[in-house]
Amino acid sequence: MIINIKVKPNSKENKISKIDENNYEAEISEPAEDNKANIKLVNLLAKEFDVSFKKIRIKNPKSREKLVEIEDR
Repeated sequence: MIINIKVKPNSKENKISKIDENNYEAEISEPAEDNKANIKLVNLLAKEFDVSFKKIRIKNPKSREKLVEIEDR
């Protein structure tokens, strides 16, 4: 499965909101430096989709509009 996620780093809380079938919005409390926000995003997605964090790949890690691949269980 491939989804689009718009990430908002330095937010007050960590949450993922579904906009439609393949589009999500994520608020991440970590800053967008040293890969901290991406690591937190992968952990949140692993919980949200009930998969191992190893099955999640961010295709464009430097962008706030991320394309994320989540392997099937």
